[in-house]
Amino acid sequence: MTRSVLFDTETTGLNPLSGDRVIEVAALELINDLPTGQHYHTLIHPERDIPEEAARVHGITLDKLVGKPRFAEIADALLDFLGDGPLVAHNAPFDFGFLNAEFARLGRPALAMERMVDTLALAKARFPGMPNSLDALCRRFDIDLSERTTHNALLDCRLLAEVYVELTGGRQRGLSLADAGQATMPVAVYDAVGPRSPRIITPNEAELAAHATFLGKLKEPIWTTP
Repeated sequence: MTRSVLFDTETTGLNPLSGDRVIEVAALELINDLPTGQHYHTLIHPERDIPEEAARVHGITLDKLVGKPRFAEIADALLDFLGDGPLVAHNAPFDFGFLNAEFARLGRPALAMERMVDTLALAKARFPGMPNSLDALCRRFDIDLSERTTHNALLDCRLLAEVYVELTGGRQRGLSLADAGQATMPVAVYDAVGPRSPRIITPNEAELAAHATFLGKLKEPIWTTP
């Protein structure tokens, strides 16, 4: 089994080098790229103000962080959960940059960039020139976005975990191995555990007819050879 961790952060702004800080971090454990249900999540007091424009994005204001731990207080628990395997994030250089800035303040080693798996880069390679935000990918893969009224690190992780499955192989949800009247057509099952399986594509009658027409224009196509 391969363990990796998918994670997300919320911050006071966009640039850790200018003093912006992490205010929320969430992480999900993945085994063979699927969530196990184990997760880490905490809000963090940034020891500075939260600009209004940032609060509008994630809905977190400084008054909500009164009494929450500083990053120094959660660093050990976070590192323990992150482990030493691959780390998955959407626009991963952003999240790596913020966490590494926080670790640097504490004199801790940075997260190795070799561990980075960037789902934004995966999406751009698969869907070049198309919108590839988390919202756009959820809509493309028919993933429910109804709870995402503002950015929330733990919810974003759960959504990204579904997106990640689709980007790295995909599963057909809501199907079974029942005959369903098409004994010759395979169907796939979406399991909560186990290795990924490929997405099965079943052509409709119009697509089959178009394919047959195309083959008819070829000289001795191998697809029709007994």
